[in-house]
Amino acid sequence: MYESYDQSVGILTNVTNKKLVRYLNTNLERFNITTEQWIVLLKLSGKNKISQKSLAEIVNKDQPTLTRILDILEKKSLIERHPNEKDRRCFVLHITEKGTALKEKIEPFLENVFEVILQGIPSENLNMYTKVLLQLNENIDNAYSKNK
Repeated sequence: MYESYDQSVGILTNVTNKKLVRYLNTNLERFNITTEQWIVLLKLSGKNKISQKSLAEIVNKDQPTLTRILDILEKKSLIERHPNEKDRRCFVLHITEKGTALKEKIEPFLENVFEVILQGIPSENLNMYTKVLLQLNENIDNAYSKNK
């Protein structure tokens, strides 16, 4: 199906992901935030006042990794942790005004960055690419479920 192993779906996806993250991190440096931190901040802004466990599922991070990211965001005063009234063993996460303001600065900036990245790719191709990625994710999730 492919001329060489380097052109396989897994290798191309991995290489593209690494390039994309590196490019985004370089562009996000001006905001003093990394791609991982940005994703957590963005998702928290849409689901404010949720538990760390729920956020971990949304951003697809394990608990220790998410804790590290949240610690950094909290030190930057972009989020706050508040005790959960229903369960004192866990916290409820809140985005701060500073976090919301940063999100509002970054979103249009990243729209411009993605315009550069997606330049010359017809919308039909992007729609198909999205469908293929969603199918790959579903297939991987199904394969995990069968192996448990």
